[in-house]
Amino acid sequence: MSLPLRVLVCDDEMIARKRAARLLSEMEGVEVVGECGSGDELLARLQVDELDLVVLDINMPGMSGIEAAMKMPEERPYIVFLTAHPEHAIEAFDIGATDYLMKPVDDARLKKALDRARKQLDAPAGGGGGGGGGGARGDAAPLARLAIETKAGVVLLVPDEVTHAVFDGQLVTVHTKERAYLSDATLQDLEDKLPKGYFERVHRRAIVNLHQVERLEPVLSGGYVARLNGGKTADVSRQAARKLRRRLGIS
Repeated sequence: MSLPLRVLVCDDEMIARKRAARLLSEMEGVEVVGECGSGDELLARLQVDELDLVVLDINMPGMSGIEAAMKMPEERPYIVFLTAHPEHAIEAFDIGATDYLMKPVDDARLKKALDRARKQLDAPAGGGGGGGGGGARGDAAPLARLAIETKAGVVLLVPDEVTHAVFDGQLVTVHTKERAYLSDATLQDLEDKLPKGYFERVHRRAIVNLHQVERLEPVLSGGYVARLNGGKTADVSRQAARKLRRRLGIS
């Protein structure tokens, strides 16, 4: 059975916010995680909550819904805009919105938007599902050596030796069983260089080598902790866990 879709409603108008939350809560397979009334509140919630989808107003005091979406982390939830203003639709789809709904929305139209988000979320990895996650990888052939730029110079690694890479908020650390290397490269830079097929972006802050994963331990959020060869761990987000289960044939 699919996990329920975890949804947050963000709208500065309380009546509109409560109505959207009520409609969502009455739908099968949906868990309304919470509500918030501003873009700043939304960005703060994304730091602590694992969300699949945000139902987001556009015209809000301070930060607009479009601006909030553009400030979301790289592996962001899918976004359905719910607004009284049709003129922002093109801009919304340009930044990757799953759907654009007009107030007052009815339950049938809202369900259609959620079904679209669920279909994207459950799409196989690499299938162009849209929304959350980073950009598509390049089509270059796998490198015989992975070049890691460090303060001490360029380290050349055999990609298979890399167990995982994590971003701590400032720098990326590339791990092997024996060592760890600090790099100024972004996770997206590494993802583009690493061979396709067994390196997986499992969190906005982590990439893992599936050949180096010994065990996936479930956590309450719906994600995993990946236990890697050598004893280290990496977090697997809820969204990444859904795609990983599909890829591995896990129900």
